Amino acid sequence: MSETQVLDISAKDLTRKILGGEKVFILDVRNTDDFDDWKIEGENVEVINTPYFELMEGVDPVIDQLPKGQPIYVVCAKGGSSRFVAEQIAEAGYDQVYSIEGGMKAWSEHLEPVKVGDVKGGSIIQFVRIGKGCLSYLIESNGEAAIIDSARTIEPYVEYIKKNNLNVTYVLDTHLHADHISGGRALVQELGGKYYLPPKDAEEVTFDYGPLEDGAEFQVGETVITAMYSPGHTIGSTSFIVDHNYLLTGDILFIDSIGRPDLAGKAEDWVADLRETLYTRYKQLTDNLLVLPAHYMGINEMNKDGSISKDLSALYKENHGLNINEEAEFRRTVTENLPPQPNAFQDIRQTNMGKISPGIDEQREMEIGPNRCAVR
Repeated sequence: MSETQVLDISAKDLTRKILGGEKVFILDVRNTDDFDDWKIEGENVEVINTPYFELMEGVDPVIDQLPKGQPIYVVCAKGGSSRFVAEQIAEAGYDQVYSIEGGMKAWSEHLEPVKVGDVKGGSIIQFVRIGKGCLSYLIESNGEAAIIDSARTIEPYVEYIKKNNLNVTYVLDTHLHADHISGGRALVQELGGKYYLPPKDAEEVTFDYGPLEDGAEFQVGETVITAMYSPGHTIGSTSFIVDHNYLLTGDILFIDSIGRPDLAGKAEDWVADLRETLYTRYKQLTDNLLVLPAHYMGINEMNKDGSISKDLSALYKENHGLNINEEAEFRRTVTENLPPQPNAFQDIRQTNMGKISPGIDEQREMEIGPNRCAVR
């Protein structure tokens, strides 16, 4: 079978197949440690792992696990090894074999826009970074737009802005991120507007920014975005209430968990702030607000349309982190159930402060892997 019979598929097209509910079979040829740490997941995704070095002489080690009459997608770290293995599978008689372009690096960077609801004069779009579990938002109303918690790869936002003839007025970050590099400053340079950060998180930044203060209001067309100080993940963490209908929680509250307070080395200090935000500040809000977090932990949190959201009232019934009555137990839960810290999180924080300026390849390496912003 010739090489041309192996097809390439982009991370974008694969994402749409997964979100569309298609049955997807993936052979991941990375090292087992890398696979165990982080893999492609989805409701109808079956993924197996056999390292590339075990397949260099042929695909006999996996031949009994490969489905007939169904597409087979092969993925590696960067896209090269997957092509070689895919060709061998095709030569073994399989006729729907794909190599995932750019491998897990490309998978990590793709952003998929999903509409999550309407606002006055427009809509709110959730950009799902399916390969890393990061979520960012674009709020548009009457030709104006604000972008919140943007990813490093700004091209999808720029494409959306230009396609819809929008004018960016504000770029906001809920906190100084430690698991991914913010695209906030790059977006302002590309599209205009003003970049805002919570000042308590920004004491060491090396660039100019707008201070994101409690109660500040940002008018975007007919829509109002109201800042609400909500510390706990960081000392400056700030949530946003949009049109009295949506609550953007940053890394404070997720669908199945709550934020971790240790990524600046101050878990013991910030546990009380986290509890105060979750058990008092949020409790005082209207319980029909739709929670829109900055991350999700697993595919089980995803709605049928690919979005991540849930009513605040439902989370107070279902989320374990919101139902720990004793303060001492809460403290133990938060400080003793922390996953490994994100890859290169110190360097990511330094980058987001403007203290270091790594190249693109280095930035990609810094971000590789799952997000680890939640308490287990």
